[in-house]
Amino acid sequence: MTNRPVIGISTYRQPADWGTWTRVSADLLPSSYADSVRDAGGVPVLIPPTGSLAEARAVMARLDGLIVAGGADLNPGLYAQQADPTVTTWYDDRDASEMWLLDAADEQQKPVLGICRGMQLMAVRAGGTLVQHLPDVVGHDRHSGGDNAYSSSEVTVEPGLRISALVASHLAVPCHHHQAVAAHPGFVVTAQSADGVIEAMESTGERFELAVQWHPETDADKALFAGLIAAATPA
Repeated sequence: MTNRPVIGISTYRQPADWGTWTRVSADLLPSSYADSVRDAGGVPVLIPPTGSLAEARAVMARLDGLIVAGGADLNPGLYAQQADPTVTTWYDDRDASEMWLLDAADEQQKPVLGICRGMQLMAVRAGGTLVQHLPDVVGHDRHSGGDNAYSSSEVTVEPGLRISALVASHLAVPCHHHQAVAAHPGFVVTAQSADGVIEAMESTGERFELAVQWHPETDADKALFAGLIAAATPA
């Protein structure tokens, strides 16, 4: 098992409470991400927000693959828009860190899986834009889930693409988001929900660069993680 690939996962930096400590700055991530990487045959490593592109390059040089995890909204200024009234919180340090990690992954040709926010960040980094508040476009909030709960979305996957070798052509996926990808230069749409929301995209190149709007780390099926692990496994 010495050839198990090491997969980095981006994390939050937010105040947290434990024991008698309150509002302590902490690097956090739901354990389901690390468990999913481990279950798929990889070794998970959590990446706190990096402070520069040079630091991100050093991190990626020691990893075999990258997961850009879910989390808070992006700063709308990254895609040249004013914030919608529903967009009230973002974390510039995390936005910058994940952009640098993706830059380094590109330079080093490392495989990447984006999840929820991660997909949105990948689209914006490529010059794309987001729908800032999805209910304004689709007329409902069924993608948003609830407090501590995911909703379910029916997704149709395009045939003949990288993702279609990993998941079924029709599936119900766990989701929790109020934003979605609008424009996505350099990526092709590989899955959509019935109301037209872009649910997955992948790059057109040979490198594994795939992203989904849903949360596969909360699902029993770890095929997307297995796809990343296969692409990241050293020859």
